[in-house]
Amino acid sequence: MSEEDQQQEHQDHEPRAVVRHRRRWSSVWVVPVVALVLAGWLVFKHYHDKGPMAYVRFQTAESIEAGKTEVRCRSVKVGVVEKVELSKDLLSVVAELRIDPNSDYLLRDGTRFWVVKPRVSASTISGLGTLITGAYIELEPGDSQAPVNHYDGLEQPPVTSKSVPGLRLTLVADEAGSLTVNSPIYYLGFEVGRVESRILDTENRRVRFDVFIQDEYANLVTEGTCFWNTSGIDVSAGADGFKLSTPSLQAMITGGTSFAVPKGGVPGAPVSDGAVFTLYPDEDAAKKSIFVPNHLCLLFFDQSVRGLTVGAPVEFRGLPLGRVVEISFKHSPPGDSRVPVVIEIDSDTLAKAIENIDNSKDVLDEAVKRGLRATLSTGSLLTGARYVDLNFVPNAPPMQVTRLGEYEIIPTKSGADFAQLQDEVSAILAQIKALPLDETLRKFGTAADEIAITVKDVRSTLDEAEAAMAQAKKLLARDETQNLTKELDATLKQVRSSVESLGPNGAVQGDLSRTLDELRAALRAFKTLSDSIDEKPNSLLFGKDTSANKEPKGKKK
Repeated sequence: MSEEDQQQEHQDHEPRAVVRHRRRWSSVWVVPVVALVLAGWLVFKHYHDKGPMAYVRFQTAESIEAGKTEVRCRSVKVGVVEKVELSKDLLSVVAELRIDPNSDYLLRDGTRFWVVKPRVSASTISGLGTLITGAYIELEPGDSQAPVNHYDGLEQPPVTSKSVPGLRLTLVADEAGSLTVNSPIYYLGFEVGRVESRILDTENRRVRFDVFIQDEYANLVTEGTCFWNTSGIDVSAGADGFKLSTPSLQAMITGGTSFAVPKGGVPGAPVSDGAVFTLYPDEDAAKKSIFVPNHLCLLFFDQSVRGLTVGAPVEFRGLPLGRVVEISFKHSPPGDSRVPVVIEIDSDTLAKAIENIDNSKDVLDEAVKRGLRATLSTGSLLTGARYVDLNFVPNAPPMQVTRLGEYEIIPTKSGADFAQLQDEVSAILAQIKALPLDETLRKFGTAADEIAITVKDVRSTLDEAEAAMAQAKKLLARDETQNLTKELDATLKQVRSSVESLGPNGAVQGDLSRTLDELRAALRAFKTLSDSIDEKPNSLLFGKDTSANKEPKGKKK
């Protein structure tokens, strides 16, 4: 056995150490690891249960209180206000809303927030229930599914929720008038909708209204529908005279609008959400909007057009045919002093009114050949408003329609109008002014002074009469005057007894009879004496003749 083998055998019999690897972790670490995992899960669950955060910007934090103000969706609590702080620009406040985790799907594009609190306006009263329960923030989910966390809150609550079925339209007007948010919308006098918002479009310088029509009335709005303002009492004066229209009491207070398809208009197809309509100032303007003229004509008047305004009617034998578009000398040829008036008419309507004309393109030429002329007429003596009257003039010389640029010229005819009446009245006033009114007024002044003196005398006479009446009252009130009646009764009794003595059975009557007999006897004796003196005048000297041979009386021979 070699030496190497011996060394190897010796090494094999030597004892060797056994190397064992220790475990890297101990069971002692199980407790902290489990505690850490549990803490992490609790933290995760805490934040997960808190739900997402929504940041809503409002102008003020009125009625919003952190930790107390709730967030509701259709009166169901879905969150709470966690924090309220000023924005960095100091122009608004930002409310941080903690939404419940099972309601996180409500935070999406189009979601709206507003504060529900007591509100009182001319058109509505809302939020009175919050006087007891306190204010809260209402959440209305949007239509989109895209998640969003930052919003601009509404300062005024929407009139109707987006979830309410109906038709939502936009009205555009030149002026807002008294139409406000929550103003009613009427159809044939029935309320069918509301105005949801009023916005001033500064870019187009117009007013835009967002309106809502209830779902059961949505089919009433078509492409041919016209909307007009019915706010307040409308008093207008024009060629048609005075017009007065009064809406309902609510419309007079809060404003309102109505819609319909004007008479003669085409209803058209139903409209969908987002359709835009023009809001006309009144019903007349809405009715005139369906008029579609196809001819622009030019009239030249050699008389005053005072009282004629843009929009004045153009009539044919009392029927509406068009309207006045412009009154301007820019259409006058050089050196022409006549007043140009631009009108627009519907030749189709004119063709229907004229016999034996089928082609509306030649209606003006044919009508002018037959004597069609334009005149100025007075529509109202009270307002002095005038209109253009188209009519056939008897025995008018035939003429043709000429053109000036894009306009067809219709011949005109001067007629008696209100202006001429004004001239005549002015002439009469001038004659009255020439009268000697000053001298007449002076005479009237003198007469008035004399009348004043006479009235003064009469007044003094009345004063004297009043004094006399007072004295008479005093006289009647005296005791002597009161006893005067008794004295008069006694006097009447004496007069009555005296009158009875003069009766047939009275003593005076007998004395009178005897006296009359004696008077008759004396008269007979006096007559006998008279006859004797007449026959023998000397009997007064010689006495009565007593001779026996007295001759009988007879005629002398």
